[in-house]
Amino acid sequence: MIQRFTFVVFAVMFVHQNLHAANPIVTDTFTADPAAFVYKDTVYLYTGHDEAAPGKGLNMNDWLCFSSQDMKTWKAHGPLLSFKDFAWAKGSAWAGQVIERDGKFYWYVTLDQDQGKGIGVAVGDSPTGPFKDARGTPLITDQMTFGSIDPTVFIDDDGQAWLFWGNPKCYYAKLKPNMVELDGSFQSIDLPKYTEAPWVHKRGDLYYLSYASGFPEKVAYATAPKITGPWTYRGLLAEIAGNSVSIHPAIIEFKGQWYLIYHNGMIQRPNAGGNNRRSVCVDYLYYNPDGAMKRVVQTTEGVDAPPLKQR
Repeated sequence: MIQRFTFVVFAVMFVHQNLHAANPIVTDTFTADPAAFVYKDTVYLYTGHDEAAPGKGLNMNDWLCFSSQDMKTWKAHGPLLSFKDFAWAKGSAWAGQVIERDGKFYWYVTLDQDQGKGIGVAVGDSPTGPFKDARGTPLITDQMTFGSIDPTVFIDDDGQAWLFWGNPKCYYAKLKPNMVELDGSFQSIDLPKYTEAPWVHKRGDLYYLSYASGFPEKVAYATAPKITGPWTYRGLLAEIAGNSVSIHPAIIEFKGQWYLIYHNGMIQRPNAGGNNRRSVCVDYLYYNPDGAMKRVVQTTEGVDAPPLKQR
């Protein structure tokens, strides 16, 4: 009887913890390399989809999408894009990002091609697609810049769109208004301990470039008065993610609150997580009066915890 009672108490505690622990935000599948944007009072979150067997190397074949109107309850929209949707791709659905322009939604993704990696672009008429290859060829290839991975796009206040990407160096270039062609040559940025996964956002008059730094990866960032720099290194934003040598930042503002979205390897179901079986998490992000971002503490509560008042 005592043993049975102990088991029941343990089971109830486990279920209670699972119902109220916000991170990871998705527990029925593995998610990685998050990117998000706000559209019509809804956050759309796009992730990679780890499918590796326990102890095996990376295996990603498609991308997932989730949406939320409160950052707590997430609706799954299923796989919306696969490497098979790009005729030129040879496999593997690596990190990507979706951005809206003039009622069209552009999904920049990393794919394997004949010689290394390539960055492709898919386009759709809604945040959930359907999406199709917008070019029929890669936008960026390893023959142009070695390490052509982790694309991210930022549209500045003047309407100019900028593409950032790269490992082990960060590159950037203008995009033409059609969003599927480069507008001129590309440049590189010298960032301390830059590894991969750039993300650009703007707050007030200050531009922020966050990225995965070192290895195992932490999140570092730099700021600049213009999108073209000069970039000033500001230090670390987040430490190494639990049970994962990689981390991939995305930063958004939603209803007046800022958030850092990232992945770790802490999911426990359906099987143990790890470096190639990752999980997306969300925590609050705050700023100092001088514009510096405060170090983000990675939590299991996530946005279940009440936000602090921004000073």
